[in-house]
Amino acid sequence: MRDKVKLILEVAAADAEKFLNQDCDILGIKFSNIEEAKILKRLLPVINKPIMVRGSGDDDIDKSLLPKLISILDRECIVGIVNENNYREIVPYAVDGGHTVIIRTPIDINLAKEMNILTGDMGLEKILIDPDIGGIGYGFEYGYSIMEKIKLEKTKDRFLDKPVISFASEETLKTKEAKDINMSKYLEIAAVSGVIAAGADYVVINNPEIIKTIRKIA
Repeated sequence: MRDKVKLILEVAAADAEKFLNQDCDILGIKFSNIEEAKILKRLLPVINKPIMVRGSGDDDIDKSLLPKLISILDRECIVGIVNENNYREIVPYAVDGGHTVIIRTPIDINLAKEMNILTGDMGLEKILIDPDIGGIGYGFEYGYSIMEKIKLEKTKDRFLDKPVISFASEETLKTKEAKDINMSKYLEIAAVSGVIAAGADYVVINNPEIIKTIRKIA
């Protein structure tokens, strides 16, 4: 039987203190620069649920930012996002700390498998596969099919036998249709519902107001 889907509420580091008591399984904190690392150090003692820390998305920044964040962590966490351009600089620190690492590859099951092998050779055992995905109406369907394929292949391929995480909400909220505040809620619910149906084990949510609705789905 499939385990319950984990809901991650992700917020900017500067706003994280406002969301410590939100109804989510994991609190995700996104950092934009290394100066914000001090926020993590300040908040760790008062965060009483599992944590995901995520870098800026700029590979050059994250090569130094993520190791810095890892050095501050006082418990096992989810760390991301790692890709083919920065994994050599980040994975060793995550391995030493016993953390779970989000590995992102560009919507290709073979690339996902390859990155799992490469990082596994470095000693990484705890991996979340992020196969990447477009927003609703902007390539979401292709990403959905890749997630389905990974879930089917995992039963016979140990390199794909890892949980899947999806940032479909983030991509959907970048679309022009999501500029309308009310519409953005419906689009995010649709995106999250879709990737849960596709087999995502972890879904990242950006608007805390939709968590109650998603609980009924997940």
